[in-house]
Amino acid sequence: MPHPRPLVIALAIVVAAGLCPSPSLAAKKSVANKSKTPAVALACSDFYADANRAWLSAHPAPKSGAVSALGQLTANAEQQQRDLLDAAMRAPQDNVGKLLGDFWASGLDIAAVEKDGAAPVAPLLQRIDAIRSSKDIAPAIAALHQVGIPVAFHFGADVDLRDLNRHLGYFAQGGIGLPDPAYYTRTDADTKALVARYADYIRKILALTGVAKQDIETQTALALDLESRIARAAKPLVELRDPRNNFTPVPVAGLGKQYRNLQLDAFLKAQGINDEDVSIANPALFTQLDTLVGKLKPAQWQAYLRWRIGDAMAPYLSAPWREAAFEFRGKVLLGQTEPAPRWQQVLDAINLAAGPMLGKAYATAYLPDATRAQAEQIAEQVREALLLQVAASPQLDVASKAEAAKKLAQLRVEVGTPRRDLDYTLQPMGRGSFGSNMLIASTWRHAQEMKRIGKGNADRRWDVLPQQPSLSYDMAHNRLIVTAAMLQTPVLDMKQPLAQQYGSFGALAGHELSHAVDARGRHVDAAGNVRDWWSPDTAASWTRLTGKVSALYANLPYPGVPGAKLQGSLTQDENLADLAGLELARAAYLTAQPKPSNVQDRQFYTGWAQLWAQQVAPEEAQIRMQQDVRAPGQWRANVPLMQQPAFGAAFGCKTGSPMQAAVEARVTVF
Repeated sequence: MPHPRPLVIALAIVVAAGLCPSPSLAAKKSVANKSKTPAVALACSDFYADANRAWLSAHPAPKSGAVSALGQLTANAEQQQRDLLDAAMRAPQDNVGKLLGDFWASGLDIAAVEKDGAAPVAPLLQRIDAIRSSKDIAPAIAALHQVGIPVAFHFGADVDLRDLNRHLGYFAQGGIGLPDPAYYTRTDADTKALVARYADYIRKILALTGVAKQDIETQTALALDLESRIARAAKPLVELRDPRNNFTPVPVAGLGKQYRNLQLDAFLKAQGINDEDVSIANPALFTQLDTLVGKLKPAQWQAYLRWRIGDAMAPYLSAPWREAAFEFRGKVLLGQTEPAPRWQQVLDAINLAAGPMLGKAYATAYLPDATRAQAEQIAEQVREALLLQVAASPQLDVASKAEAAKKLAQLRVEVGTPRRDLDYTLQPMGRGSFGSNMLIASTWRHAQEMKRIGKGNADRRWDVLPQQPSLSYDMAHNRLIVTAAMLQTPVLDMKQPLAQQYGSFGALAGHELSHAVDARGRHVDAAGNVRDWWSPDTAASWTRLTGKVSALYANLPYPGVPGAKLQGSLTQDENLADLAGLELARAAYLTAQPKPSNVQDRQFYTGWAQLWAQQVAPEEAQIRMQQDVRAPGQWRANVPLMQQPAFGAAFGCKTGSPMQAAVEARVTVF
């Protein structure tokens, strides 16, 4: 990944040249000083442009979409995964490597995939063909969930809102092929056209599963009708945005009697669940499903289940299956013009079905112990800085400060991979059948997810994979999660000066840690209880601060959209976290290096600015201006720097210049 040469290095070279007494070199010094003047001026007018000059020059604006330094980090992590899988395919070093290498090889062997045809789903289809009565339907539903094909409804692990130290089993709506239940009931022309395209997709898949030509129309109608019945009992998606609307714990005892046809008690046993409670937030949906199992003819359930199997597995089978899936899901739903490269499709499949397995191998290969230790140390220092800042903050009153201190004292920093490992024992894959390997891996992944359910297992997993770049505060479990893939340029480059590491990784850690005590974190206390621990005075003080932050950004021009301004109210929460993150990183760095030199200060601020290098196409900028809760890269870099007098001192920027706000106009968080 290309990385711009820091401005401080270039300036150090100029200074070194100026120390030589030679007349000829003295002349060069004069030229160098003249050429340096515009750079200093630019640093004080637009430090983002100055710090990212080389990157911006090397990456012109794309015709569509966007490119960014953090986007390149993601692309690099993806390439690392490919390299790892290639190596595992050639010479696996252990059992996990053998499994991954075989999985990868089977997906890349397109000739074998074509030869395999529909063979991987044949056993599943035979199971559906064996349904003879309504009593056979519920066991078939449970069996498909076990292999990672959720039908009729969704069942998964999520946090128990009564006790955040455990996961609960959640029965939720699902089982339909369109992304929104409303599509099945709308009557406008566009929706009707979409449903017609969807019905055509169902026809193609059912034909590929072996349904006779004369039965295609009938079975398509049966499958679509059953999905429509499920959709009509589902809640609108807008109601599901609040997690509390999905949380209704009920005792497991009695589910068998309440849902006799659906056999939810037997379903839980089949998934390996032995817990006292589950959540069923929409009992009306499950009552309807229970009725449909007993009321509809088994033939209708067979048509629906055959279709759901085919739809779920189509991307991993031979060309006719893949083409049918892409025609609808790729082109119609997502607006894609062509499928992703084969390697990308296979990598996505492996991450979906065996992501934690790949994550274990990725961290072993690409996360050195020294990098992990450095990240942990910086993050812990930032946490300590936040403790001190909160204690002195005018934003929180005494009671709120006490609760915040308890919470921060208990906060955990987890770097690289989850603390608990998984059981990687599963059926050998081999290289002959990519579709079969997908089912083997997804069965394993489903079983591992089910193990999250129960007491004391809440911290067993992350909701992000180690090979996916992510740095986030997990509010439910009061922990900072930093994935292995995040710890590389431009976030944490061990080759860069220590000051730059604090300015980049340290500030991002500070951004996320601030969420522990901000308007989000106020809703979970130190004991993990879901309650508002802020006092009215603290809430009022924070509202005033948020208003200042919103106003600070509101009048800034939106890059790439002539005449448009940044929406301060849309981006205010993330802007506030950016301001806090840089403040905390600066405090942590001053603890580690109490008297930094001017060069080190420049390195610190350069580290922050180079995180946000980006080039955005005009059309994409228009979309982001309306929807993105984060400010454009230029302002994410510049505005927090404008508030810090140490930045002005480091780069010689006078108060009142574009990059150094007047004292009375500065905004600080803590």
